[in-house]
Amino acid sequence: MQTWNGIISLFIACIELIFLVNLLIHAEKNKANKMAMLLILLLMIYQWLEFLMCHFGIQFSFMPYLAFVDISFLPPLGLYYILTLFGYKSNYFKLLFIPAISFSIYYTFIIPKFTVTSCAVFYATYNYPLGDLYGFFYYSLVVAVIIILILKLIRTSGINKKFAAIILAAQIVISIPVITAFILSWMNKPETLDSIESVMCKFAFAYALALTGVTLMNKQHE
Repeated sequence: MQTWNGIISLFIACIELIFLVNLLIHAEKNKANKMAMLLILLLMIYQWLEFLMCHFGIQFSFMPYLAFVDISFLPPLGLYYILTLFGYKSNYFKLLFIPAISFSIYYTFIIPKFTVTSCAVFYATYNYPLGDLYGFFYYSLVVAVIIILILKLIRTSGINKKFAAIILAAQIVISIPVITAFILSWMNKPETLDSIESVMCKFAFAYALALTGVTLMNKQHE
């Protein structure tokens, strides 16, 4: 039976691949730009995985596990990228990855608990362990990124102000499904939280677009 489940993921993955190839050819290869390319790569990998799971039914537990490992590194890398883009330097920034690494290692021992509970054209829903703790780790770093971007938007000028505005706009777009899901959850409709990671990654297409634009403009010679 023909299904369109996952087809949006395929479409987004293909566009993100085009973004990535374009950046590899045209963008300056400084540290911040390399991080931006890695962020787009992680977003693209997630979309490919969701396409495989939802369109072809490849849903054995390792697939959703791999998808969650992939997106676990998005928040710390996104924060590290913002700090690097705006010139902050510290060896301690690498500690941001400890929670993502810890979750990835812990989850290897309970991979069978990962399941794809449903698929649709636009999103997938998952069952995975430690959802509340994972959510706290994930969204706290996203909030930190938004706060830094707002401060940079207020306090800087020139190209940095432009970068902050572009990325902040994308972060606001990404936040729309999160805010909506939590509002619905408070209205006794918690099932919307089950698909939040999937929906966020669809909205994160705006993030990939913003990263592409900023990376092409960012020429910080090292």
